[in-house]
Amino acid sequence: MRKIVLDLAITLDGFIEGPNGEVDWCIMDDDMDFEGFLASIDTIFYGRVSYDMWGNYKPGADASETEQALWEGVHSKKKVVFSSQWRQDSVVYYNATFITSDIAAKVAEIKQQAEKDIWLYGGAKLITTFNQLGLIDVYRISVHPTILGAGKPLFQNLTQRTNLGLQEVNKFRSGVVQLIYEQKIQVPNR
Repeated sequence: MRKIVLDLAITLDGFIEGPNGEVDWCIMDDDMDFEGFLASIDTIFYGRVSYDMWGNYKPGADASETEQALWEGVHSKKKVVFSSQWRQDSVVYYNATFITSDIAAKVAEIKQQAEKDIWLYGGAKLITTFNQLGLIDVYRISVHPTILGAGKPLFQNLTQRTNLGLQEVNKFRSGVVQLIYEQKIQVPNR
């Protein structure tokens, strides 16, 4: 069955963005094979705020060919936005399907539909919700060699422990270290 993959960059002190939303610390090296990751997915899950910021982002004319191609690859995927705010009278808004309720059931339905994995893009509220519902199959976290001291943390207001098993560690030329975990199956106490 296809998996939901949380793929996200964080700073060494655990922030996904700075206090003013800055992500200028995020490094994209060619040895990270982000194109390979994009080829492994066919759907992206966004929270509404993340979708509004990045769901239709277009790099400037001065952006490199690599950056242009990256965003073209991102925008070629099916987009699903989880939000408490309904958009217009339609389920589809700017090439995205909006889901406003019954997240677990709708995610299970989507997981049955396609052949490739799903990228849980974020934001922080959606990641917390997916974590608490046990919907994240793979945590692919790239730790960047930057300490911000303040900002938005990756995990907020968690109400339960999630035990993970380390599957792989990748180190890149830039000093970014990628940690790939899968959720451990919980065995009830006897």
